[in-house]
Amino acid sequence: MKRDLPNDDELLSSQLVHIEPMPSPDEVREKLPLSDRALTTVLSGRHTLSNILDGHDQRLAVIVGPCSIHDPVAGLDYAKRLKALADELAGQLYLVMRVYFEKPRTSIGWKGLINDPYMDGSCKIAEGMERARRFLLDVNELGLPVANEALDPLSPPYLSELVSWTAIGARTTESQTHREMSSGLAMPVGFKNGTDGNIDTAVNAIIAAGRPQSFLGIDQSGRTAILRTPGNRYAHLVLRGGGGRPNYDSVSVALAEQALRKAGEEARIVVDCAHANSWKKQELQAAVLTDVIHQRQRGNRSINGVMIESFIEPGNQSIPADLSQLRYGCSVTDSCVGWADTESMLRKAYAALAE
Repeated sequence: MKRDLPNDDELLSSQLVHIEPMPSPDEVREKLPLSDRALTTVLSGRHTLSNILDGHDQRLAVIVGPCSIHDPVAGLDYAKRLKALADELAGQLYLVMRVYFEKPRTSIGWKGLINDPYMDGSCKIAEGMERARRFLLDVNELGLPVANEALDPLSPPYLSELVSWTAIGARTTESQTHREMSSGLAMPVGFKNGTDGNIDTAVNAIIAAGRPQSFLGIDQSGRTAILRTPGNRYAHLVLRGGGGRPNYDSVSVALAEQALRKAGEEARIVVDCAHANSWKKQELQAAVLTDVIHQRQRGNRSINGVMIESFIEPGNQSIPADLSQLRYGCSVTDSCVGWADTESMLRKAYAALAE
């Protein structure tokens, strides 16, 4: 059947079904202001992590928490447990809670709390942004610093003042937009190696993010603006495996050190115990952590931190049509280590490092 060609008006408008105003960063921040307690936690977190990356603080940074936050109640339950453990292990480990609200999708799927807070495809992004900021405030007010992945370049003006460490994911490390954005973030930023295992893109990203940049973005009023940055001196490498093999072993770490130094960058590395380094099997994260601890015991100081995907219950679950059937404290994205194993892993790491 022959179809009529679209007219000029249809060509101009057919790709947008609806345009909905979004509150500006200033409006969201005014509604959910930064408290004195949260500010103290953020500044302390950034200062401590910078000192760890510089080698002034010899503790191992541990970025640990759920693959993604889908239930703020369960997330805060986890945060309270982690805060108690952080205080207990503070002599050797510096614990930072992984708080991820945005999930990159290879094709389709739930894109995280900000994009779809009700997990039903309604995509009430304004509400999701407020829920995300409220959660960051709650965790920081416990005295527990947080780590986040910067995925949408428009999100940092709403949230970044509450974040102590930021990751740029394997799919976005090559993005010029994310490199420019990272150059203006006020906290350490870790760039993951590519999904193929290649670290060159991450090394190039570290170089770019460390230099001043000028680019288009939004200001706190939500207006399009030209942003000029000083460069981020704490951009560093995150090894997450890829291309069918892990890269946390001592040989891979040594090669990463060489690549960074050849590029004129400091050898500062965080090892992701999940993703391709554990073949996305949560039970193997403990083995990766054990290997990293052994490298530290043998004198390696370029490994400044590790990442662990952990939640209250082990494993993961699909999102059911009836959300009341969701299991409490269980990931809806990648599989996580359960709380009991998290405590065991970190206490063993503490004891080994304290020897």
